[in-house]
Formats: sequence, structure tokens, C-alpha cells
Amino acid sequence: MVKVHERIDGRLREFIEAQPMFFVATAPNGPGGHVNVSPKGMAGTFAVLGELRVAYLDYHGSGAETTAHLDENGRITLMFCAFQGPPNIVRLHGHGRTVPVTAPEFAELLPLFETPPDTHGVRSVIDVTVERVSDSCGYAVPLMTYDGDRDLLVRSHERRSDDDLAEYRRKKNAVSIDGRPIFNA
Repeated sequence: MVKVHERIDGRLREFIEAQPMFFVATAPNGPGGHVNVSPKGMAGTFAVLGELRVAYLDYHGSGAETTAHLDENGRITLMFCAFQGPPNIVRLHGHGRTVPVTAPEFAELLPLFETPPDTHGVRSVIDVTVERVSDSCGYAVPLMTYDGDRDLLVRSHERRSDDDLAEYRRKKNAVSIDGRPIFNA
């Protein structure tokens, strides 16, 4: 049974912060376009900023659907699943915004992450105002072992200069899979 909570605190906060992986879901307006679900992880890339505010570091990647959808309508859901220990699923529904690496506010947000990994390949911070916090049983979620973070993403960005990363955004993150413009800088 789903239980709705007023805020992220206590055991909910502890549960969220302990998860090595979470999922992000966004969708464009209207009946067309692609719904996007992305797995996220890496220690230090997620932060609970308040009782109804969270953020995560968004690294350069093959697409930027989350940013396209947030720019269009702001809707976002984050889901955390217990793959070890007692079963649990926590969902954070809200509205988010993208703070690109080129924005002055980006540098102000970085210190809010407790122990961020190498941030050289980060293209933005996704800042979410949470409007609904819920948890449910998660009885069908399998038990899985966490062996550690992959370092491939960070290592791949080490070879690129800031200019290379800006060029990557211009070429590979200029439009979403539905043709929505994103990352023009």
C-alpha cells in the first residue's frame, strides 16, 4: 500500500541517501513524444537539499531528454528501490530545472553535494522541488548485490577539455530524440 509523506526526513532521507542507484522519469507535453526513464548513480552525485528539495549531478551522455522535458514542462519523478535489506520503493514527484555548467548558479550548487566525485564531466545540476513523497512495499523488487560504482564515465571525460565538452553539447546534445532544442552552449 502506498503511503504519502509530508516531507523527506528521518528514515526516508536515510533510505534515499543510502541507495547507490535511482531512476529519473520525465515526459514531454501532449500525447506525442517519448517518455524517458534513466538510471542514475555514482557516489556523491545525489543530494537531499531540504525537506522538499533534491538535486543530482547530470553528466554528459548520449542524450539529454531530461533537460528537454524539464525545459518544456518541468515534470519529473525520481524513484529509489531497495535492492538489499527490507523491501521499499520511494518516489519523489515534483518539478525540476536544469542548471547548466555555463550558468553562474552552477558553481553555487556544487558545494551542496557532500562528496562529489570528479565533476569535470558534469554538464548540469538537476534541481528538483518535490511536491509528493511516497513509499510502497517493493515486494517484487529483486535482491541484488552492489559491487561498486563504475568509473568509465568519469574516465571518458578526463580526456576532454572544457572546450571539448562544450562542443560535445553542441553536437550531440543539441536536440532531444523528439527534436526539442537543448544545450545550445
